[in-house]
Amino acid sequence: MDKLLSHIAHLEITSPDVQASSDFYTQKFGMRQVDMIDGIAYLRCWDDHYRYSLVVSPGPQPSLKNMAWRTSSPEALEIAAKNVAATGAEITWLDGGHGHGRAFEFKGPDGHRMKIVWEVERFVASPEEKSIFPDRPEKRSSHAAAPRFLDHVTVCSKDVRKFAAFYRDTLGFRAMAFTDLDEAPITVFGVLTTNEKSHDLGVVLDTAEMPARVNHIAFWVDAREDLSRAADVIMENGTPMEYGPSIHGIGEQSYLYFREPSGLRIELNSGGYRNYVPDWEPNTWSPAEGSNNMFRNNVMPHSMTESFPPAEGFTATEDGASDEMKELLLNPYSVQGNG
Repeated sequence: MDKLLSHIAHLEITSPDVQASSDFYTQKFGMRQVDMIDGIAYLRCWDDHYRYSLVVSPGPQPSLKNMAWRTSSPEALEIAAKNVAATGAEITWLDGGHGHGRAFEFKGPDGHRMKIVWEVERFVASPEEKSIFPDRPEKRSSHAAAPRFLDHVTVCSKDVRKFAAFYRDTLGFRAMAFTDLDEAPITVFGVLTTNEKSHDLGVVLDTAEMPARVNHIAFWVDAREDLSRAADVIMENGTPMEYGPSIHGIGEQSYLYFREPSGLRIELNSGGYRNYVPDWEPNTWSPAEGSNNMFRNNVMPHSMTESFPPAEGFTATEDGASDEMKELLLNPYSVQGNG
């Protein structure tokens, strides 16, 4: 399959208090709000080349409303639409939207809405914001915690391998790695990419009946020192770290996790490898091999199993599954009604 997608373009999330979430992203995290239209906030990182990378819309609970990906060419947009339609998914064409041209939307096998675009509005800095470096869309942020750009999103699925196969076969994502439980060949985590990064789309196993859930959204900083500095600044301003900093085994990125006011989890990444192998075959890790924590020396907090919107059921993590989820996966007949 010819390369169809180039990278993730923007994410749209929901918050019960758009202003509180927007204030967090701008004041504590170092992003910039570029538009507020009909109660919807549009935000950007300082090295996003398009007008925005994060949209915050009103909603009763934190959730992922949409994820937008840019194609590699105008022709790829048409091919991608035909491929998606061939799966039986319903396609909705859009003449355009705020910051982008013609696009189509559909729902993936687990209910996640995805927007595919080619034409995008490039960010044009004002004279005061213009960088002295021609390749930068604007000056580097002076905020000590500011992310450079949007990095990835990790969503939930009832079948990680099936999820990966759909996006691989339909849109050309490369499956890069999986995590199976140490106790049994049950896949609880996977990563996919549209380019040379280890991933721009992650997926965790979920037993909840609610579709289209998300575990976290992620941004990027240049260096591990920036990651530690960001943790320092964010904590000094009243937001605790949920997990990290440390280094993932899969992808080898440095990471930390925290929550914005809606409760949605944010990851900040740095480092990691680039993979240019065209016929790469994904390896399968186990938690004991350090799939989540390369150093294998700390325990992920139970709160990391929470995904959004909240729902009954269990969610795996990059570190595997909780004891309760393992009991359900390994011994389903222990739950009344499953036998």
